[in-house]
Amino acid sequence: MNWVQVDNGPRRAMIVPLGSLEQHGPHLPLDTDTRIAVAVARGAAAGRDGVVVAPPIAFGASGEHDAFPGTVSVGTSALAEVLVELGRDVSRHWDALLLVNAHGGNRDAVAAATRRLGSEGRRCSVFSVSPRSGDAHAGRAETSLLLHLDPSAVRTELAEPGERRPVGEVIERLRTEGVRAVSPNGVLGDPSGATADEGRRLLEESVAGCTAMLDALLDVAHA
Repeated sequence: MNWVQVDNGPRRAMIVPLGSLEQHGPHLPLDTDTRIAVAVARGAAAGRDGVVVAPPIAFGASGEHDAFPGTVSVGTSALAEVLVELGRDVSRHWDALLLVNAHGGNRDAVAAATRRLGSEGRRCSVFSVSPRSGDAHAGRAETSLLLHLDPSAVRTELAEPGERRPVGEVIERLRTEGVRAVSPNGVLGDPSGATADEGRRLLEESVAGCTAMLDALLDVAHA
């Protein structure tokens, strides 16, 4: 797409996927969250006139994973500022902005940015990708999603359980000492039993939820 196409077409909404560059156990790639966010965003935008999916923001707030090589974190404050500036500029050309966030560590930044943009009268919403599952990080849900999206990126021979207690039982230690203190391999959950078919179903559920949020955002923007 070039600027002439943007100028001549409807400009209803821009969708921006938010991910991270962080460890996802020994079996999943560093950009797992980004891949998932992009897939959900593209699914929600499919067939929609005037709705475009921007390149993803592939760095997030991942300080809790910093003990693992390969993790790169920009922090909550920096991410929030980027999202605010992004939202302000997007609103010059599109009626609305939808953030599709697939990394839990980004939530505080996203919440702060959307509040600020909303207080300025800009149309902005966020859809958080959170597949229903009992694991929190690099477990069955994310492994299934990657097996569906790009099976060649999954090192199934290295997949192994990590810390399997509910996150609520270890959250304080996670916050103070980081993920590696709780799970040496970086997994919170158990990837055993992950399948591409389950990943397809999880993606369809997330796309449906994102589509509903996009519909609501567009209804408000054009009310």
